[in-house]
Amino acid sequence: MKIRNSALAGIALAATAALGLTACGGATPAGNGSSAASGGAASGEITVYNAQHESLTKEWVDAFTAETGIKVTVRQGDDTEMSNQIIQEGQASPADVFLTENSPAMTQVENAGLFADVDKDTLAQVPSQFSPSTGKWTGIAARSTVLVYNKTKLTADQLPKSMLDLAKPEWKGRWAASPTGADFQAIVSALLELKGESATEDWLKAMKDNSKAYKGNSTAMKAVNAGEVDAALIYHYYYYGDQAKTGENSNNVTPYYFKNEDPGAFLSVSGGGVLKSSKNAAAAQQFLKFITGKKGQEVLKNGTSFEYAIGSDVPANDKLVPIKDLQAPKVDAAKLNSQKVSDLMTQAGLL
Repeated sequence: MKIRNSALAGIALAATAALGLTACGGATPAGNGSSAASGGAASGEITVYNAQHESLTKEWVDAFTAETGIKVTVRQGDDTEMSNQIIQEGQASPADVFLTENSPAMTQVENAGLFADVDKDTLAQVPSQFSPSTGKWTGIAARSTVLVYNKTKLTADQLPKSMLDLAKPEWKGRWAASPTGADFQAIVSALLELKGESATEDWLKAMKDNSKAYKGNSTAMKAVNAGEVDAALIYHYYYYGDQAKTGENSNNVTPYYFKNEDPGAFLSVSGGGVLKSSKNAAAAQQFLKFITGKKGQEVLKNGTSFEYAIGSDVPANDKLVPIKDLQAPKVDAAKLNSQKVSDLMTQAGLL
């Protein structure tokens, strides 16, 4: 599974160059497809700037094209690369739709005033807890924060009661994370929103002393599995994805859910939005409606991404802890501040 590790600042120019030259999977650039066919149905082509997992988005795209005939060109990057790319391009962006793994990148684009309103029918398919209060984009999937731990070294009663307890001296050198990744920075964004700047600063300073940094959540989990560290703070689907394959990087590991509305129980929302710059807005809106609809959400339920389905009353994959049992804190995705998180993590020496 993909995790990119770009910092939240200073990468826009590189991303502009890279995305201007290539398209994911050898796809050809989309043209300015017509916005409506006879009878009012959308048609033509759209371009999706995709920071979601390539395999998941491919499933969505294939199913959407099979149903509608609308061609989709996908350009792949990570959350921050793509959001900076869109902001650099502004109203000249060729993107019709933007999909992310985490919501702070969506908020960046929203704050730049580059999203069109999401169709009301699409917003109605997703419970309000999984979309920003502004309605400028919508949740499309979700992932839960977990502490994966080595079950040969620890028992459940030895685990911290809160994510904040990882700052205590007894956890020095015993836990891992991937601080440069967008996933972890989304978790810190939730901590900032829930507990405020002072508490976040203190926790990040302690994290600098207590944790070991790895490049990527899969690598951090692998280190736990190998006994290099006792635990790692990651998202749930890395564990379930590895278990569905060989389990070689997770057989000694089990996920621990903090629950109790703890910051460590944060449920991160993956986002989707339609750009104001879209030259085929009708098809772009239809794509977003499709992936939040029953067929699109069943791709999550029945597939191997192991992300949570959140729309159209589609339940999660049977292997996952039900969302209602996660006891996640309430966080308005529109308030997650990626730039402030970048500043605080830089000050703490984590970026």
